Amino acid sequence: MEERQVDVAIIGSGSAGLYAMSRVRPSGKSVVLINGGPLGTTCARVGCMPSKAIIQVAEDFHRRGVFKRFGLEGGEGLTLDMEEALGHVQDLRDMFVERVISNSTDKMPEGMFIPGYTRFIEPNLLEMEGGQRIRAGRVIIASGSQPIIPKAWEPFRDRIITTDEFFELEDLPKSIAVLGMGVIGLELGQSLHRLGCEVVGIDMQREIGGLSDPSVIESAIEVIGKEFPLWLGDGAEIGEGSDGRLKVTAGENSIEVERVFASIGRRPNTARLGLDAINAPLDERGFIQHDPNTMQVGDLPIFVAGDVTGERPLLHEAGDEGRIAGQNAVSDSISAYKRKTPLGIVFCDPNIVQVGQPYSSLDPDKTAIGEIQMAPVGRALIMSKNKGVIRVYADKATGKMLGAEMVCVKAENLGHLLAWSIQQELTVGQLLQMPFYHPVIEEALQAALYDLYAKVDAKNPGPIVELPTL
Repeated sequence: MEERQVDVAIIGSGSAGLYAMSRVRPSGKSVVLINGGPLGTTCARVGCMPSKAIIQVAEDFHRRGVFKRFGLEGGEGLTLDMEEALGHVQDLRDMFVERVISNSTDKMPEGMFIPGYTRFIEPNLLEMEGGQRIRAGRVIIASGSQPIIPKAWEPFRDRIITTDEFFELEDLPKSIAVLGMGVIGLELGQSLHRLGCEVVGIDMQREIGGLSDPSVIESAIEVIGKEFPLWLGDGAEIGEGSDGRLKVTAGENSIEVERVFASIGRRPNTARLGLDAINAPLDERGFIQHDPNTMQVGDLPIFVAGDVTGERPLLHEAGDEGRIAGQNAVSDSISAYKRKTPLGIVFCDPNIVQVGQPYSSLDPDKTAIGEIQMAPVGRALIMSKNKGVIRVYADKATGKMLGAEMVCVKAENLGHLLAWSIQQELTVGQLLQMPFYHPVIEEALQAALYDLYAKVDAKNPGPIVELPTL
């Protein structure tokens, strides 16, 4: 059988695959990009972008609830055209997808992009479904992931929604159980509630949004739990209900709903790849084990990137992983790269953010913690969004910033400020020397940092109490 030979083969044209291409093509090495399934990236089709579109619609409609407090009359008369709203979200989704495709695979020379599924015959040899074989010096696996649906739930699959189906809906169910209170479940669960669905959120864990700080978890549950019920600590079971509804049970709680939204995790898209042929090492979840600083799989001429790694399923991380994998795939020697400061954002209202080292990884004897409750924060009060808490962490001896967890308005912005500061290895004192305008939400972070500064041993350089002389 005739084989096509290339220097690099990339499997998957999602974000990670495209970022890998951005490093491979300028090298002058020969490359093919192989993709089975839909084009346009998970982010644009069913992830980051369409989810933010429906979150914005839901938040704007929900905002009518505070109008009367501001002296704005008529808020109760606002109505929602669901078909129009969902159509708007889908139009934006289609635009984002088209932008990706038109600026990537559509622009590739003939033969560089190969549609279809492929599998490994050997570590350097791939075979397409149609029989074409491709021998590559290096292979990058960036095939993404897909939602998990337990086998026990398969009989009810026609009434179970995942992100793969959510953005195709022409109407929303009157009632829904959201299983999994992680990022996706929280974001879309709250949006569904604000758009008029009867929602219950269920998670077998006792925390939500990926948080690990008990104080922040408590605050987040209190705030979100006032909008819709949260059943935490028990796994969910699905059974047949009455009149075509599903009966969902978690512990001692039970409800009948029209639909279930499953957001209990994702599995790698590797079933078709024939990983047995290359003896790829897998972890207990089925993800390919690899070096996170080189993205290489053992000593194989194979690299992984993006959601298929199971590490940090975020676009900016997929971008970094793709660049690392692509650079190493075209280099004579393998280089290890320092990864960026972890930053995770849940775009619920208020935002939930985790940055740097999570609370669960800290040594309590060596860590100082600063805190500010959002209730008295002036700008938050004015916005009628003064709920939540900010907790910041630093090395007690040196004052070096370590991380933070928070639930508060505009936490998506505060998280970035802290991530940049942590990556530059700044101390609490150095952060407090920065300008803080008034009145802004950043003043809440400033207050938390002052509380933290009082608890660290290192006081130099300290905050500006008196301006230095020239």
